[in-house]
Amino acid sequence: MLRKLIGLLLAITCTQPALAQETLDYVKDIVPVLRKHCYTCHNVGNPKGGVNLERYEEEGRIIKDGQLWLKVVDQIKNKEMPPDTKPPLNEEDYHTLAEGINGILVKSLEKKTPGKVVIRRLSHTEYHYTILDLTGVSFDSKNRFPSEGSGGAGFDNQGGSLFFTPLKMERYFDAAEEIVDKLYNDRGKWREAVPIRYRMNIWQRFVNWLMPHFSSTFKPLNPPEKAAEKVIFPFASKAYRRLIKAGEKEKLIGLFQTIYADNSSAPNPERFDTSVAEVFKAILISPSFLYKMEEEPEVTDPVKIEDFELATRLSYFLWSSMPDDELFQLAVEGKLQDDGVLEAQVRRMLDDPKSLRFAESFVSQWLGINKLKDPNAPLADLAKFPMFTEAIREAMYKETTAYFYHVLTESKNFLDLINSDYSFLNKDLASYYGISGVEGQDFQKVNITDGTRGGLLGMGSVLAVTSLPTRTSPVLRGKWVLEEILGTSPPPPPPDVAELPEDDELHEDLGLRALLERHRSDPACQSCHEKMDPLGLGLENFDAIGRWREDYGNIPIDPTGVLATGEKFDGPADLKLLLMEEKEKFARNLSLKFLSFAVGRGTTFSDETAVRELTENLIASNFEPDAFITELVKSYPFRMKIRDFQKRVNEIE
Repeated sequence: MLRKLIGLLLAITCTQPALAQETLDYVKDIVPVLRKHCYTCHNVGNPKGGVNLERYEEEGRIIKDGQLWLKVVDQIKNKEMPPDTKPPLNEEDYHTLAEGINGILVKSLEKKTPGKVVIRRLSHTEYHYTILDLTGVSFDSKNRFPSEGSGGAGFDNQGGSLFFTPLKMERYFDAAEEIVDKLYNDRGKWREAVPIRYRMNIWQRFVNWLMPHFSSTFKPLNPPEKAAEKVIFPFASKAYRRLIKAGEKEKLIGLFQTIYADNSSAPNPERFDTSVAEVFKAILISPSFLYKMEEEPEVTDPVKIEDFELATRLSYFLWSSMPDDELFQLAVEGKLQDDGVLEAQVRRMLDDPKSLRFAESFVSQWLGINKLKDPNAPLADLAKFPMFTEAIREAMYKETTAYFYHVLTESKNFLDLINSDYSFLNKDLASYYGISGVEGQDFQKVNITDGTRGGLLGMGSVLAVTSLPTRTSPVLRGKWVLEEILGTSPPPPPPDVAELPEDDELHEDLGLRALLERHRSDPACQSCHEKMDPLGLGLENFDAIGRWREDYGNIPIDPTGVLATGEKFDGPADLKLLLMEEKEKFARNLSLKFLSFAVGRGTTFSDETAVRELTENLIASNFEPDAFITELVKSYPFRMKIRDFQKRVNEIE
């Protein structure tokens, strides 16, 4: 696979075999070409697009920012840099940059380095589902705990965003109290967690009172702590996602004994149950429960994560919760590392209804549609769009999550995310879209024949969150398509660029296309907008709340366009067909998103080999989810860990 990677990276040099054999020196060969063609725009004083290439004086700095330099090489390969306003690269300079930078990046990837997943607190979603699976109690953690941001990759399970504050600790204490009280007061759930109804009979009480007077070594009959061990230790093991240690057992039973002794006036089994309940509360505020922990390796080289760590990574990836009994037992037996066992578990977990949790959490954050559930999100102005009700917002959200879950578990083709002939609607949302023949409030698969709605780009959820409160925004929608579908980001706009005018009459008379053409006439804006605007304008038939329209009021909508690569399209149906041809970009973007969500951190350049292997897997399997996810959980970043990852990165530099 490494040979394939090297071949991919160096394929650009195939027309110059003599140069391909040459080892290029960064300072002597590459820097002069960068100075000649790149530093005039990308320097310390004038970092165009926020990129300062002049600071990369040493080869190690390129490796440190490998992701950036992959983009640099990509723009050189696509002849996007230098821009049209600058002299083009001659053949020798072209190959010096492409081959030289590729060679540096390839060499740095020869020794694989897994990213270290730092100790991570359970996200609010993970806390909710872990409590539900552990106790059967449904706790609304998102509304009860302080809100938290998303990590660099846009997901709430990223270690870098899961901060711990004194307020959160107070809330965790309160939550533990409330959860265990609910568990205790639901006698059916309590007996599932504590199946023992502890009592001492008269004979046992008599002997336990009498014998200590005659023997200092007497062991009490039916002692409460022995019964407590049978319920506390399994509960703690499930909560901690591993076998508990001897010291932890002593502390937990010691706590039970203290509470049991202080509660001597209460009769059993109440005395026993309330004492166990207090220990359960202590378990739920333990760092071993609140955090997903992994042991620091003793050696400096990368090592496989342990079986319980693998079970935890796997279950929180696909279920947003703790391992179930089958995963836990495989970890106890040390069988989970076997590739065949791991593959079978992935299939089982995706077939389990709990995989819906992954579908909802992943797709809502990836696409940004979780804003539909946020009453403070800056979405459509209700004075202008009164039909954009809370019920419609909820239906839009449900359409997208149900659709993604169907793609994941039924259609088995991620390309359906771009284009398909169906969606999931209920009567209200179908009527809102102008689609007839759908009855009932249950969401159901509905065939769509006109090519407009099938796929993410025709969903009200996406269209609403990529609009402004009072109108559509082709710029926002085009940027969204570039970033979330194709995985390419335009550079930030210059600080002095004027916004489009917000005059409603001007919009109705000219339309957004004419206004954008005015805006794009500024040379500082043109290079970015010629990539974004056509994509957004192709979706202009959808208004700011996702309904279909034919005009702005006084002029008809023109949804035609030409992509930066030259392809022409006429409306959203044609646009989706063109996006279907961008398989490599879409596959790479999916690989980056899935990997980041799975390991709970942003991807780094050290993940590049795995990302390319996942991308190849998607394309080779025709975007089949099971094979892709299986490949991901068997990948180097998912199954390996390293001590002091940041130190290792510095050594690479």
